Amino acid sequence: MSLWSVRSFVIGAAFVLTVAGQAVVAQVPVVKPGAPGKPSRELTASELPVAKAAKHAPGDTAFMQGMIGHHAQAVEMVDLLKTRTDSAQMRMLGLRIEVSQNDEIKMMKMWLQDRGEAIPSEHAHHMPGGMMPGMLTDEQMAELRTAKGIEFDRLFLEGMIGHHGGALIMVEELFSAPGAAREAEIHDFASHVDTDQRLEILKMNTMLKGIKK
Repeated sequence: MSLWSVRSFVIGAAFVLTVAGQAVVAQVPVVKPGAPGKPSRELTASELPVAKAAKHAPGDTAFMQGMIGHHAQAVEMVDLLKTRTDSAQMRMLGLRIEVSQNDEIKMMKMWLQDRGEAIPSEHAHHMPGGMMPGMLTDEQMAELRTAKGIEFDRLFLEGMIGHHGGALIMVEELFSAPGAAREAEIHDFASHVDTDQRLEILKMNTMLKGIKK
């Protein structure tokens, strides 16, 4: 094969050449046809059309705001593992959930801030109307706080499986909301939440079966 094997394609007004494995970008003039009897002319850089990013929808904002509280309760549940369980496997599960959900809370807050949307408190789920699908009630959280050992492990796994199931419902509601999930960032994040929560549900169901034997 010749060293000067050349492939090319057009991106917007740029002509991209791949020469010997190296990308070379050359500008391609964009010409605007003139009116009848008038000459055509090349558009300047400031006149070139710019593709607009998909705008976020109300459903996107509601999903991010609700998911912050949803994640925050999961972190509260995980924090109890430090003193209520005797299982190293449970602690490892809790650490994974804690790290991932804390990171995602930061990301969701930044997403809302960048779009000028209200950032709810991480304790909003304790307020009236703050409960999202699958979240534990105050009574269930109180029961979890008083349990210990194997009984705690069982209650935690049952509660977190339901909690994760609620996140799947929220993702489903997002994708069915008018105009929602069209922005690449939120579409990718929601898809990640769906996949991640499903995998953890499978793992927790296996752990729960081991406890109930």
